[in-house]
Amino acid sequence: MEQQPQLEQSVTDGVATVVISNPAKRNAMTAAMWRALPQLLTDLAADRSVRALVLTGAGATFCAGADIASLREPGDEQQALAVRAEEALAAFPKPTLAAVRGYCVGGGSQLAAACDLRFAEEGALFGVTPAKLGIVYPSSSTRRLVALVGPSAAKYLLFSGELIDTGRALRTGLVDEVLPTGELGKRVAEFTRILTSRSLLTQAAAKEFAAGRTDRDAHWADQARGSGDTAEGVAAFLERRAPRFTYGV
Repeated sequence: MEQQPQLEQSVTDGVATVVISNPAKRNAMTAAMWRALPQLLTDLAADRSVRALVLTGAGATFCAGADIASLREPGDEQQALAVRAEEALAAFPKPTLAAVRGYCVGGGSQLAAACDLRFAEEGALFGVTPAKLGIVYPSSSTRRLVALVGPSAAKYLLFSGELIDTGRALRTGLVDEVLPTGELGKRVAEFTRILTSRSLLTQAAAKEFAAGRTDRDAHWADQARGSGDTAEGVAAFLERRAPRFTYGV
């Protein structure tokens, strides 16, 4: 029986993993999958056991973009669904990491760019392909791509629709680490263990500030005073032990 396109989720040791699964179409996102992602993320954000999130694809491909068949639907609903999903991912209040194998194209690159970090396996290919279909790439997605790789690299990707390899993706800042074949899962597990051991207070504030928020200094100062994380971090350092941070737990 052919597996139905879906988003699979699990939570282990504080790390939520969301898997894009549509193997028959290289994990292309259907309209139903775009619709489902924001609520899935809302539920995971509310789960106090979740300290970080990994987005990946089933098997050897991350995501080949939107299911092209669904683009025949009238109006701009498909693009609106993708933008809502992308914005929900960007707004997730805890660290997010895209673990990329194989193709990361179109809507797949849109989702990867909305994550805080991107780790890729050698051989992965990245592309932003609306110019191949005569589609106007959303302004919010364009700004996010420019912020990530700079204007020139963003224009190269958007104007040409060409795929780039992990070497170029690393040089432009589209990915943060490139791992040898077979090593991606191990490195992601190792790095997310690091993330879950750190202060969520620091991470959540840094995520907002890095996104350009300028109106939350007082809020985060209040959170820091009330959390106990700073005192715990200093005490743990002086006592040469691992800290036990409690913010958000």
